[in-house]
Amino acid sequence: MNILYFEDIEEGDEIAGLDLFLSKDLVRRYARTANMYFPRFTDDEGARAEGLPGMIAPGVMSMGLLARMISDWNRAATIIRLGTTFRNPVLPDRMIHLRGAITQKNEADHTAECDLWMENDEGERWVVGTATISLPTKL
Repeated sequence: MNILYFEDIEEGDEIAGLDLFLSKDLVRRYARTANMYFPRFTDDEGARAEGLPGMIAPGVMSMGLLARMISDWNRAATIIRLGTTFRNPVLPDRMIHLRGAITQKNEADHTAECDLWMENDEGERWVVGTATISLPTKL
């Protein structure tokens, strides 16, 4: 279990990234479980009928993957706030890369601000966001 304390991190530190293949089957299973079984999340033709380039991942799934990256990086981190902007549809059946960095530390309450993003193999950032995390202290 990876545990980092507030004193262990510095502004500018990278959050350990997460690379994964986002399959259409995984997106369909997520949509079914989240009761979001709509054509845009389940099949290419249905998504194209809605004006999309093909099947896409739900936005909340992208947010959940960013939250998972934080949790995998530091099991002791508590996510206080997570906000995202969706720049492009997240298209399945390709590799996605989740990345992040610490941008600010707040000594008063042992929190940190983070920049987060999801990108494709070409480095295009499909989802960008920020999070506030709380960390335990050694003191």
